[in-house]
Amino acid sequence: MEQILQLWQASGLYQISLGQLVMIGVGLLLLYLAVAKKFEPLLLVTIGFGGILSNIPGVEIATGDGLLHLVYLVGIETGAFPLIIFMGVGAMTDFGPLLANPRTLFLGAAAQFGIFATLLGALGLSLIPGLGMDFSLKEAAAIAIIGGADGPTAIYVAGRLAPELLGAIAVAAYSYMALVPIIQPPIMKALTTEKERAIAMTQLREVSKLEKIVFPLLLLLLIALLLPSAAPLLGMFAFGNLMRECGVVDRLSDTTQNALINIVTIFLGLAVGSKLQADVFLTSSTIGILLLGMVAFGIGTASGVLMAKLMNALSSTPINPLIGAAGVSAVPMAARVANRVGLEANPQNFLLMHAMGPNVAGVIGSAVAAGIMILFTSGT
Repeated sequence: MEQILQLWQASGLYQISLGQLVMIGVGLLLLYLAVAKKFEPLLLVTIGFGGILSNIPGVEIATGDGLLHLVYLVGIETGAFPLIIFMGVGAMTDFGPLLANPRTLFLGAAAQFGIFATLLGALGLSLIPGLGMDFSLKEAAAIAIIGGADGPTAIYVAGRLAPELLGAIAVAAYSYMALVPIIQPPIMKALTTEKERAIAMTQLREVSKLEKIVFPLLLLLLIALLLPSAAPLLGMFAFGNLMRECGVVDRLSDTTQNALINIVTIFLGLAVGSKLQADVFLTSSTIGILLLGMVAFGIGTASGVLMAKLMNALSSTPINPLIGAAGVSAVPMAARVANRVGLEANPQNFLLMHAMGPNVAGVIGSAVAAGIMILFTSGT
């Protein structure tokens, strides 16, 4: 009986807490959303499974010398994994739509307004007593970057500025990216008329190979010289794109787009999931992060649409305001949503390639915003 009792006391069922049960439920929910609903499955499957592992009592895979903790130290605390993923995203990105219609760069820039508005919101919540949301400037900056709807950038900034909030920030960022088809359409329709949503845009011009090769180099030099803190993210993004477009390193480009980014995605998701431990995640701060992330995403979407409307008022060449919503960095899902809502208003209106311009610009904008956040909070 003594041995049976010892076996029972050593079991996870005996040691498990209510908080761990809740977080295991959260992990299962993420797996359900990924498998059944196809919401960002590449990340939610790995994050959800890592969250379950990290909340099983007696399992030390997410602490100490455990595999997931070591992966976190090597890949996320150093910032390596988000940078490698940015390189892969660059290798899969076509700058053609942006180069064919450079005005859409303003739409991507406008969508980043949600980041800075949320920074102020997070700091404002810290001034309200009794909420338990006493965010520092670094923590507020890390939370605000969720508004860019760019998972790797959010993880990179959180790892640099607020590693203790990484789990909540990563879950919020990828959850809202996955919910783009649900969150964005009501905002887009509320800010536009049926006539505006039916605006047909002219065919994009053909972009030369030389333009596509030169652009990532100019982008890197311009941004890196003006804002060195953004150079790591944009540098890897530009390098991946250069491999794609130069045409002489197809093997490297193929590896970056497929095998390398897939391997890193697996370990990134598991490492992020290891930070969903109950004692860290189940706090009032997490609730605040989830709410602020939703606000940031909504403001970013609205800002892009409103900027497109402003550009229409100042230009004789109309832009369908729906593509402004693609200024958030959820590539290519936000562009697909803009195209779908446009087709509802005009079955002959294909906006996908037009929306890819601000979508790609949003990736650049979120990286620049991340650099600004890191620059201005590095001394706090």
